[in-house]
Amino acid sequence: MPHDGQTMTPTAMMADLLDLTKDALPEVEALFDRTRDRMRGQVTVDSKVSAPALEEHQTAAHAMAWLATYVEALRQMREWAGRVSEAGQFGEMEALILQIGFGEYLNQIAGGIPMSQGEFARLSDLGVEWKPGDAARALMAGGNTQSARMQLVALMRDNHGRATFGVTGLDAELEMIRDQFRRFADQEVVPHAHGWHLRDELIPLEVIGKLAGMGVFGLTIPEAHGGFGLSKASMVVVSEELSRGYIGVGSLATRTEIAAELILCGGTEVQKAEWLPKLARGDVLPTAVFTEPNTGSDLGSLRTRAAKVGEDWQITGNKTWITHAARTHVMTVLARSVPGTTDYRGLSMFLAEKTPGTDAVPFVDPGLSGGEIEVLGYRGMKEYTVNFDGFAVKGGNLLGGSEGQGFKQLMQTFESARIQTAARAVGVAQNALELGMAYATDRQQFGKALIEFPRVAGKLAMMAVEIMVARQLTYFSAWQKDHGHRCDLEAGMAKLLAARVAWAAADNALQIHGGNGFALEYQISRVLCDARILNIFEGAAEIQAQVIARRLLD
Repeated sequence: MPHDGQTMTPTAMMADLLDLTKDALPEVEALFDRTRDRMRGQVTVDSKVSAPALEEHQTAAHAMAWLATYVEALRQMREWAGRVSEAGQFGEMEALILQIGFGEYLNQIAGGIPMSQGEFARLSDLGVEWKPGDAARALMAGGNTQSARMQLVALMRDNHGRATFGVTGLDAELEMIRDQFRRFADQEVVPHAHGWHLRDELIPLEVIGKLAGMGVFGLTIPEAHGGFGLSKASMVVVSEELSRGYIGVGSLATRTEIAAELILCGGTEVQKAEWLPKLARGDVLPTAVFTEPNTGSDLGSLRTRAAKVGEDWQITGNKTWITHAARTHVMTVLARSVPGTTDYRGLSMFLAEKTPGTDAVPFVDPGLSGGEIEVLGYRGMKEYTVNFDGFAVKGGNLLGGSEGQGFKQLMQTFESARIQTAARAVGVAQNALELGMAYATDRQQFGKALIEFPRVAGKLAMMAVEIMVARQLTYFSAWQKDHGHRCDLEAGMAKLLAARVAWAAADNALQIHGGNGFALEYQISRVLCDARILNIFEGAAEIQAQVIARRLLD
């Protein structure tokens, strides 16, 4: 590997790089195994993971989760490189992305993985040491050099209009889907997204109708229920490209994905026949109604109650942070229906039908009220508080026809939801990269384009590298889901990393814009606000790390 100031020739780099990265993997895998063994010893009481002990060692446990995420990310990058090499597509750009990615992430493992701006996962905090072997040392010394970053950006500037930087390794069908939705985003979303954001407008129904016509809402719903029966990987690609245009548009299908997954996994045959075809066609727009004031991620303590009245139900309580609540047709509401319970075992899921509202009058049904929550970003569907006061729900709309199953039913959707959130984060990061690169190319300072300055180019190079890392981790989690494997761990890792990557990309792209990035008229100001939410919804980064740690230790 080269040291700073040197660049390997493409032939030499490609000849050695695959072997070096393959040889480095067992080192970090063994390091993680030692870390997990030590952590188990600290948090295990009577042969079980102790919740109080895990909380006591929370920082170290979360550091272990980040280390595991990095190890899996490097593993998937090496798998990606192997696939594209076998396909004869491992060119200089792909090699540089792999080289820089391995070099940077190995150095971060050794010196400190950023969990947030001021928190680092350090091996010393985990009580372990690592002496890198020959392969890891070579990659750490010569992987992420200034010359490598500059060369990567030079290749990125001559990308011949390709949708992404570097071959993604997907099959022809998925790349065809990507191209279709990239064109749609460029034509129907990008020209209008910033105006929608600045005016705090709902995404026009015309756009939603076009998405429905393209099959977005029925993409993964089985053909037997009116959908296309395509893979989760296809949904990842669609979410990525639509979110590259505007996260609000990319998130529209997430509402349907969650509702459809709930009904597919937990609904009766009658409920499946009733709701899935409507969801697939886009005739019915759903919203997820789970979160309550003062509960946040602690869903087991929800207080909204559902009371049986004859054959039907009445729901009473308050919900908050409900996305796209006003103009949807059905709410998947998590409420406590089992009297005398105070935990998750008393929760049930309801398919609560409602009348679509408007901006002026968001809620029109008896027993339903609420208002808009003004937010920094993620504006295209809007956020609401929703208040239930004896709101009527049909008896047949208790999901699965059985009480006390709501929390379990919801848990079954988290894999798909987090995979899709990771995909949305990749799309937002890609948007930030494209905006930053365009500005750096056009903006002249001191007689040359900004992109010619090493630190500007370095920012762009690292965006491209980390986007590919997050993308491959997301694709892997979707592949696991498509092949019937449990993937809550992989989905959580993809979401955890991709959200951080999106925020870093948006922040660095705004920095490249300088003072103009702080002006509302520039699109990057919107992308920064949109990127910030990704570390919070579908499991805040801290909760996500906790879930990952618990899974690794069980």
